[in-house]
Amino acid sequence: MRIAMVGYGMMGVWHTEALAAVDATPYLLVGRRAEPAAAFAARYGYQGWTTSLEAALADPAVDAVILATPSELHEQQAIACLAAGKPLLLEIPLAMSLAGAERVVAAGERAGVPWGLCHPMRMRPEREALRARIAAGEERIRHIAGRFFIKRLVNVGATGYQRSWVDNILWHHFCHFVDLGMFMLEGAAVRSVQSHLGALHPTTGTPMECTVLAETEADQTLLVHGSYHAQYRIYDELIVTDRDTYAFDILAGTLRTAHGNVAIEDEQTNCARVTHDFVRAVRAGRMPAVTGASALPAMRVLQAAQDRWDARHGARSIPGRPLA
Repeated sequence: MRIAMVGYGMMGVWHTEALAAVDATPYLLVGRRAEPAAAFAARYGYQGWTTSLEAALADPAVDAVILATPSELHEQQAIACLAAGKPLLLEIPLAMSLAGAERVVAAGERAGVPWGLCHPMRMRPEREALRARIAAGEERIRHIAGRFFIKRLVNVGATGYQRSWVDNILWHHFCHFVDLGMFMLEGAAVRSVQSHLGALHPTTGTPMECTVLAETEADQTLLVHGSYHAQYRIYDELIVTDRDTYAFDILAGTLRTAHGNVAIEDEQTNCARVTHDFVRAVRAGRMPAVTGASALPAMRVLQAAQDRWDARHGARSIPGRPLA
């Protein structure tokens, strides 16, 4: 299977390195700028490179596409890939609005090809037994919490590369936690969403702090909070049930329960599960593990938080999130 990788940042690296384990060919690299695109293609063994997504989609040799581009481009680029009939793996988030997410899902339904999302938190194997117990009625979730703190005053990504785009705390990093919560709660009906999204920062032009609290009709709660102004990183999640407490420390690579600590996969290994599942899904003609439609409950929660910010500050385009 010949893969077109769109994007040469950290996720482009992770997805590329994961392809070898499923015997997929890094065929074509698509990048914004010629020099780094050519360098990435040479370093990771791509057979060619281009700065034109349109050219890549017109290439009949491209069997599938992985979009690892800035969040604000996901909706437009995903729809283009699906319209071209290319199986697609789309990095998180699906889009930067609920309406945009619904447009991508509709495009996927029209295309009728395998396509899915990179939501690695859903793929952690430690959750499989828990979900089985929940489905069997043996355990019930009471509360889920997530924290994401990082310093983002300078627009430099995890690889140290000066980026051309600006991140968004609500629609990117909170999307991971909110989607995990809605997934673990199996799409439970949401009674209310409360939120705080900060005013625009004078340096970055984006909100730097965020809190989202969703309450379900079954009296379960999902709380996510974080900041782009922290002096050190915090990246963890907590699941409290009527049977145990599951504390995932993503940075330390540990899971703590009432029975003690165990090691869990690092982020890159966890993400590789998504890449592998996507390639296998395309070969089998099935949908990948995380479908676009399955992410819509999380997008509704994020949109509720965005609507509250818009009502207070006025709907507007900001760096990294053009007004749709």
